[in-house]
Amino acid sequence: MSVPQSLSHSHIDFVGSDFEALASHMRHCARAHGRWFSLRSHMQRVHALAAGRIVTMACVAVVLGIGLFAVT
Repeated sequence: MSVPQSLSHSHIDFVGSDFEALASHMRHCARAHGRWFSLRSHMQRVHALAAGRIVTMACVAVVLGIGLFAVT
């Protein structure tokens, strides 16, 4: 008795696909932790700190600029 193609078990290579995903992840991590990793990490922290306050810092800069212009 033949089994229809849709009911037959297909051969799926879970181990091979998991291995490829892990290898891809490891290559990505190796590239991410390259020469400039510490600088990029520091810049990300600075960006996260400044991003929430960018409008406030711009307003303070404008007020200081106007104040310095008024004094001179």
